[in-house]
Amino acid sequence: MSFRPAGYRPAIVGYAVALAFTLSSSVVFAQEAKAPAAAATVAQPAAAAAPAAEATATLKPGDATAGAAKAAVCGACHGMDGNSSDPQYPKLAGQHASYIARQLTNFKGGARQNPIMLGFASSLSEQDMRDVGAFFATKSSLPGVADQALVEQGQKLYREGDVARGIPACMACHSIDGRGNPGAMYPQLTSQHAQYIEATLKAWHDGTSWGDDAHAQIMPGIAKKLDAKDIAALASYVEGLHAAEGTSASGAAAAK
Repeated sequence: MSFRPAGYRPAIVGYAVALAFTLSSSVVFAQEAKAPAAAATVAQPAAAAAPAAEATATLKPGDATAGAAKAAVCGACHGMDGNSSDPQYPKLAGQHASYIARQLTNFKGGARQNPIMLGFASSLSEQDMRDVGAFFATKSSLPGVADQALVEQGQKLYREGDVARGIPACMACHSIDGRGNPGAMYPQLTSQHAQYIEATLKAWHDGTSWGDDAHAQIMPGIAKKLDAKDIAALASYVEGLHAAEGTSASGAAAAK
């Protein structure tokens, strides 16, 4: 991994079914209707579930080409290639498609609160989200700059954590080079803006969460154990975390 000194920057993000059966007072009719009614009780939900299953079956893997047009509106804040110039907005370039789709779902459903993103995500279908994610996943995140004065503390927390305080190493989930884990939907962190990382960690520290499921509770639980200095150091370290020039992502661990 390469940490570029401050000042250097490279050239250039229910369902509900109601069933009603009317039986006559005739015992004979009730007995005759018993079997069909039971069959209907089972068959109706199955029939109602069919459209939902069919809709799920029509979803396709994200299409980066289709996503390019759908993601055009995202460029105003996140950059046309996913490399935002304003550090309050995260870089999306190189981010895992599945993670982007998950967050768009969270915004649309309200699990993750953000008025701006709610407006954009509300109009997107699940397929749209997959396509947008696939588009940004094809882009490359431009390397950032770490504050050399914060590298040592940030690196220690990122690589080793702090056992005494119950803080796990960040790289256990996000990998040593910050590329994350798409299968587990742990996001890429490499080269992300320090300002964005710091603001997000502070929000988690103060009680914000992006849902109620176990996955969404991981980071708030960890962030509560970090103090302001820890957060600043980690945020700066992450911004400078990237593979050195000429080094592949798989060989980034060897880069210093």
